[in-house]
Amino acid sequence: MADQPLVLGIETSCDETGVGLVRGHTLLADTIASSVEEHARFGGVVPEVASRAHLEAMAPTVERALQRAGVRFADIDAVAVTAGPGLAGALLVGVAAAKAYALGLGVPLYGVNHLAAHVAVDQLEHGALPKPCIAMLVSGGHSSLLLVPDVAKEVIPLGSTVDDAAGEAFDKVARVLGLPFPGGPHIDRAATEGSGGAIAFPRGKYDDGTLDFSFSGLKTAVARWVEARERAGEPVPLADVAASFQEAVVDVLTRKALQACRRHGVRDLLIGGGVAANSRLRALARERCEAAGVRLRVPRPGLCTDNGAMVAALGSELAAAGVSPSGLDIPADSSLPITAIHM
Repeated sequence: MADQPLVLGIETSCDETGVGLVRGHTLLADTIASSVEEHARFGGVVPEVASRAHLEAMAPTVERALQRAGVRFADIDAVAVTAGPGLAGALLVGVAAAKAYALGLGVPLYGVNHLAAHVAVDQLEHGALPKPCIAMLVSGGHSSLLLVPDVAKEVIPLGSTVDDAAGEAFDKVARVLGLPFPGGPHIDRAATEGSGGAIAFPRGKYDDGTLDFSFSGLKTAVARWVEARERAGEPVPLADVAASFQEAVVDVLTRKALQACRRHGVRDLLIGGGVAANSRLRALARERCEAAGVRLRVPRPGLCTDNGAMVAALGSELAAAGVSPSGLDIPADSSLPITAIHM
């Protein structure tokens, strides 16, 4: 392992300042400074608040990662950073910091794709990715199905959300139910006391023949159901609403993921992104994959949410594949397409 490059990874696409240190497929440190509490009172992420939080947290978070890994700046062989997609201002902070570290240390810089990094991070827990595999990425900003022949060289989009992402729908439904931001963990917890079959909420694009997703109609249906109960003066069964909404989301996600596997003759499914930490999604995916003879890979919850380890993991993969580094003039691209694995 000692002959593999030590990669520093920096992630600032949204509200978490993540710094990771990876050597090969071995995670040495993963440190995070989150500004989620600063956004909670607004019910969602405020881009300017996130950017300022990244500025304040960057240097201390890098220092903590180095201490945790027991290494020095001089030991770093390459720097990787999320160049997109994400919030423009937040990305700029990370990209500027990564350029400074790379220039100061005299090491290569890799500007990487946030979504591809969510795929690469699984290697830190389960080893090298099967080639090819299907990846389903579900988070607050993305719900995507991808065919991944080689995460360092080629990622092919198969489907995505046409409106709200799954994580965004969780946040909006949580607001309707009076639950705190971010909504995903709170709905997951509330759902454990309810029944997923209590309320027949709609499943958008369930049998439309595509591999796309739609969660806006589901979110609206939940809001109207709750409003109707409140107007009638009837109590809202929060646990049943949370469980039924959650079941509708994970039913569609797992159904489409297995459709993608069948259509492309792939026997390995990877699920990543913040919503991959959802307990019901993990359980239903495991159940349906076992029935279909598909091997399932899901990183532990701490590696599903945004983190620097995933960026370092993809940087390590690019370096090992001999991919040319990025230049110090790379931009931060808030709408970087998934087909652009690295800049």
